[in-house]
Amino acid sequence: MDARGPKAAGGDALRDAAENLFQELQEHFQALTTTLTLRMEEMGNRIEDLQKNVNDLMVQAGIENPIKEQMNEVLHPEVSSLAAFQPERASKRQI
Repeated sequence: MDARGPKAAGGDALRDAAENLFQELQEHFQALTTTLTLRMEEMGNRIEDLQKNVNDLMVQAGIENPIKEQMNEVLHPEVSSLAAFQPERASKRQI
């Protein structure tokens, strides 16, 4: 006799069905994860393209600070404030 006690009728079939269901859930979860990852990468690429296009338009319009510089100013204000003291930038601002 098994140390766990007697087997219930249909216990093996139930365990097999649960294992199969778990395997299917894992496969569906993996497929969903892959799909989400690909879509996030696509969105990132689209955002980068949009930033490039906006930068190009700003340069064509004669705006001095493209989006990349503005983002750096937002993310790193201490660097932007130091850049204000560079003579070549100061002369550009005066023009």
